[in-house]
Amino acid sequence: MYVHPAVDPGAWERLALRADLLYGVIVNVADGPGDAREPSFAAAARDLRAAGVRLFGYADTDYGRRPRPEVIADLERHRDWYGTDGCFLDQAAAEASCLRHYRRLARTARARGLETVVLNPGVHPAPGYTRAGDVLVTFEGDWDAYRSAPAPPRWTASYPPERFCHLVHGVPQGLCGVAVRTARLRGAAVSCAVPGHGANPWAQPPPLAAAGPATDTGS
Repeated sequence: MYVHPAVDPGAWERLALRADLLYGVIVNVADGPGDAREPSFAAAARDLRAAGVRLFGYADTDYGRRPRPEVIADLERHRDWYGTDGCFLDQAAAEASCLRHYRRLARTARARGLETVVLNPGVHPAPGYTRAGDVLVTFEGDWDAYRSAPAPPRWTASYPPERFCHLVHGVPQGLCGVAVRTARLRGAAVSCAVPGHGANPWAQPPPLAAAGPATDTGS
């Protein structure tokens, strides 16, 4: 949820009530963990953990340009302050030339107790990234772009659909469920489809009709 729980506590409460429908929730305080533990985020995270929801700490990797110690420091703060048990590495590179960097990031994150690593290049990366991330976000964009997106490359068929995620925003009201079904048809069992627009479309959970047993809610 990319919204402060003090601003919209109801959005976070609805997530806890729908725990069985969620793959996980991304905790993003300030494009990362922020400078200090935020009590309202800590309380919201605690409620989600009590409901059995997996939590991912957000870290921007700047397409491989951000130094690994900085990224790991963000992930450790998420873990220590909010009890995250996974990580969401945003703005991930897709080129094979950056693969070694992301493998090292993933190994270090798991060694720090973050069991599930999600990489978000927003496109299909080089196939070797499947050896770094447990889940790859292979689409992030608006509904119009999603409808015209090309078919996934053939190599993706060698992996279970739970390894892939699609994040779709700007979906017309009533069509979020269609977007989720489209993701599954395209080989992504994890997805988040929301009607939100603008700089932060992820301020509300997906409509209930769009949720399913393998649905991921971006935070």
